Amino acid sequence: MKFVYGKQDWKTFERGEENCFLMTNGLGGFSSLTMTGSCARNDHAVLMACLRSPNHRYNMIHRLEEVLCLGEESVTLSSQDYRDFDGNSSRSWEADSEENASLREAGYLHQTAFSYEDYPRWTYLVQGVEIEKSLGLMPGENTVGITYCIRNRSGQEVTLQVIPHLEFVPKGALLSKEQEFEIAGGKIKSNGYALYFQTNGEYEELPLSFRDNLYYAYDACDGRRERGCTAVNHRISLRVPHDGTGELQMVYGVASGLPGTEEIFRKIRDYRAALRERAGFADETAAELSMSANQFISYRSSTAKQTILAGFPFFEDWGRDTMIALVGCCLATGQYETAESILKTFMTYCRKGLMPNLFPEGKEAPGYNTVDASLLFILAVYEYYKRTGDTVFVKSAYQIMAEIIDWYREGTDFGIRMDEDGLILAGRDYDQVTWMDVRVGDILPTPRHGKPVEINAYWYNALCIMEEFKKFFPQDEREYAELAARVKESFEEKFWNEETGCLKDVLSGTGADNQIRCNQIWAVSLPFSVLSPDKERKVVDTVFQKLYTPYGLRTLAPEDGEFRPFYGGEQLDRDLAYHQGTVWVFPLGGYYLAYLKVHGYSAQAREYVGRQLESITAALREGCIGQLPEIYDGLNPVSSRGCFAQAWSVGEILRVYDALRMPENA
Repeated sequence: MKFVYGKQDWKTFERGEENCFLMTNGLGGFSSLTMTGSCARNDHAVLMACLRSPNHRYNMIHRLEEVLCLGEESVTLSSQDYRDFDGNSSRSWEADSEENASLREAGYLHQTAFSYEDYPRWTYLVQGVEIEKSLGLMPGENTVGITYCIRNRSGQEVTLQVIPHLEFVPKGALLSKEQEFEIAGGKIKSNGYALYFQTNGEYEELPLSFRDNLYYAYDACDGRRERGCTAVNHRISLRVPHDGTGELQMVYGVASGLPGTEEIFRKIRDYRAALRERAGFADETAAELSMSANQFISYRSSTAKQTILAGFPFFEDWGRDTMIALVGCCLATGQYETAESILKTFMTYCRKGLMPNLFPEGKEAPGYNTVDASLLFILAVYEYYKRTGDTVFVKSAYQIMAEIIDWYREGTDFGIRMDEDGLILAGRDYDQVTWMDVRVGDILPTPRHGKPVEINAYWYNALCIMEEFKKFFPQDEREYAELAARVKESFEEKFWNEETGCLKDVLSGTGADNQIRCNQIWAVSLPFSVLSPDKERKVVDTVFQKLYTPYGLRTLAPEDGEFRPFYGGEQLDRDLAYHQGTVWVFPLGGYYLAYLKVHGYSAQAREYVGRQLESITAALREGCIGQLPEIYDGLNPVSSRGCFAQAWSVGEILRVYDALRMPENA
């Protein structure tokens, strides 16, 4: 799928910063800029290298300053927002002031097109000079290649000058003007790190200088650091005669022996083509998402295996997110070996029946503060088995899965244990162990201590799965089927709310129990039904009436007194809104799967869901191009919020496309 944008998409500077692109290298590194080439976040970068996979990231090349010289005239092609900051405050002047607007690099005025297919391309037109810029991140390497193809019809010689803006600081850190930079022999050194470069252009070393007033609009609106600083120490140029053509090539990487730009772009195209072919989706949107899904898969140095990064640009790899995203991002795309590798890693770190939510880094121990990751692991093993028939792997995982069930029955950390009615209790004190896990000091916006609805749906399904897998271990005397029957009886009796026609969100004895939330949808979408068909259909209808939007499900019904319609501002404001109405994309996958299930996967149901998914095609054009975000505002979900690319958002929608291509009643 090729995404094409024109000048109407950057009518103003601000509109030009609404959309960005993302390329990843499978190591945790990435490249991401807006469609006008600016940095609207401190996490944007031409090259965000990952020096220890997947989360030791360094912003090496933040942006590129580009100038076209025509005789005595110089025209800026690059775009970047700058601000005249108050020396006594980190806050900027008003964004629309004339003083601040005059500081901007306004190359977007000369930009005629932007496209993204396998990598981004920009086109500029200045007084008869056409320039096409391409940028590519090499798969499996912290190496970026940039080319400028110039066609000069201006009638005079022109020179293109490119000035890389450097940082060499950890992702999210602010460059200090005390930091030293050294450049010699095709290598830049700073802060203990080196960056190699090669070019066919004319290289010129410049006196070290700093630009300390970059302005990040998309950090400012979220209460993050809105000011940036970069260092400049060299310039690369290419002269093109009148009525001539030329191509400027530049490659930067953290290792010597750099490839050429042609090799970089070819490998990107070949890599993505192979991903698409392996996934095998005929639908163009699904095919695009299958390639986008791979952007979250990364090597992890500490385990020497693959992992799934939760989201860009903020998140690392977490147990819960990985287990949810794995089915769509790996299994629906045919990457069975990757899925097996990830599952084996989790098996290694299972402790007291709990899967890690955070992996160990250096001397730090894993974090286990999640009740759902272990149950989701069993569900993921089942999905893997259904697709591969790999009994050898199931047998290798069986003991771990059996131990998870035992620990949950008898009790483990974080207040996780089975109650007398067979249902699972979880959470205590300030623990936040479900996915609605925000904690702000002593404030728990959504504590959900007690018996969360989705956890008990997972629990029932895990018991049913273990009963099915028990055929491989007939000597196992555990009574999974009997316990599952008790859980099902208790679940329907205690969670069903006849007044609202749907499920309670949690059994806690508080007012939160009867809140209408999206968590109930997984009680329907999972393979083993814990409710009667009539009640399943009522849940789907209520979720549609109260929570559905074309881009995701609301986390709380709008009529609830705790509903917050907007997400943004300082971190406290964001956290208080995070699960109190904010629209999340990933539960939408559960809703569509539930809809298909209660309508028997009929041709009519498939056609209906297919039409509904057309909104996802539109969503791929907004925010991060070709990706799905973490969240949207709860009231009117029109702009991406949070992470601009989220693994479980992509994975869960891919599961729906995967279900749609299966034979009817399969």
